[in-house]
Amino acid sequence: MKKIPICEKSNLTLKEAAAYSVIGINKLRDLTSDRNCRFVLWVGNKRLIKRRLFDQFIEQEYSI
Repeated sequence: MKKIPICEKSNLTLKEAAAYSVIGINKLRDLTSDRNCRFVLWVGNKRLIKRRLFDQFIEQEYSI
Protein backbone atom coordinates (compact mmCIF):
# COMPACT_ATOMS: atom_id res chain seq x y z
CA MET A 1 0.00 0.00 0.00
CA LYS A 2 1.34 3.40 -1.00
CA LYS A 3 1.95 5.80 1.89
CA ILE A 4 0.54 9.28 1.34
CA PRO A 5 2.45 12.23 2.87
CA ILE A 6 0.57 14.13 5.59
CA CYS A 7 0.66 17.36 3.57
CA GLU A 8 -1.39 15.66 0.83
CA LYS A 9 -4.05 14.15 3.10
CA SER A 10 -7.35 15.93 3.56
CA ASN A 11 -8.11 14.27 6.93
CA LEU A 12 -5.64 13.38 9.67
CA THR A 13 -5.83 11.06 12.65
CA LEU A 14 -5.11 12.58 16.05
CA LYS A 15 -1.62 11.09 15.99
CA GLU A 16 -0.90 12.55 12.52
CA ALA A 17 -2.37 15.93 13.50
CA ALA A 18 -0.20 16.01 16.63
CA ALA A 19 2.92 15.32 14.56
CA TYR A 20 1.84 17.84 11.91
CA SER A 21 1.04 20.70 14.30
CA VAL A 22 3.25 19.93 17.34
CA ILE A 23 0.12 20.15 19.51
CA GLY A 24 -0.34 17.28 21.96
CA ILE A 25 -2.94 14.58 21.41
CA ASN A 26 -4.71 15.41 24.69
CA LYS A 27 -5.04 19.08 23.70
CA LEU A 28 -6.36 18.05 20.28
CA ARG A 29 -8.93 15.82 22.03
CA ASP A 30 -10.01 18.80 24.15
CA LEU A 31 -10.33 21.07 21.12
CA THR A 32 -12.26 18.52 19.05
CA SER A 33 -14.64 17.54 21.88
CA ASP A 34 -16.43 20.88 21.54
CA ARG A 35 -19.69 20.55 19.59
CA ASN A 36 -18.91 23.71 17.60
CA CYS A 37 -15.50 22.51 16.43
CA ARG A 38 -15.43 23.04 12.65
CA PHE A 39 -12.33 20.97 11.88
CA VAL A 40 -13.37 17.60 13.34
CA LEU A 41 -14.99 14.81 11.34
CA TRP A 42 -16.53 11.96 13.30
CA VAL A 43 -16.54 8.53 11.66
CA GLY A 44 -18.33 6.44 14.25
CA ASN A 45 -16.22 6.88 17.39
CA LYS A 46 -13.11 7.84 15.42
CA ARG A 47 -12.29 11.52 15.08
CA LEU A 48 -10.44 12.84 12.09
CA ILE A 49 -9.02 16.34 11.73
CA LYS A 50 -9.91 18.25 8.56
CA ARG A 51 -6.44 19.51 7.68
CA ARG A 52 -7.36 22.65 5.71
CA LEU A 53 -9.82 23.91 8.34
CA PHE A 54 -7.34 22.99 11.08
CA ASP A 55 -4.67 25.09 9.34
CA GLN A 56 -7.09 28.04 9.19
CA PHE A 57 -7.94 27.59 12.88
CA ILE A 58 -4.26 27.62 13.86
CA GLU A 59 -3.57 30.74 11.78
CA GLN A 60 -6.38 32.66 13.51
CA GLU A 61 -5.53 31.66 17.09
CA TYR A 62 -3.16 33.58 19.32
CA SER A 63 -2.77 30.83 21.90
CA ILE A 64 -4.21 27.40 22.51
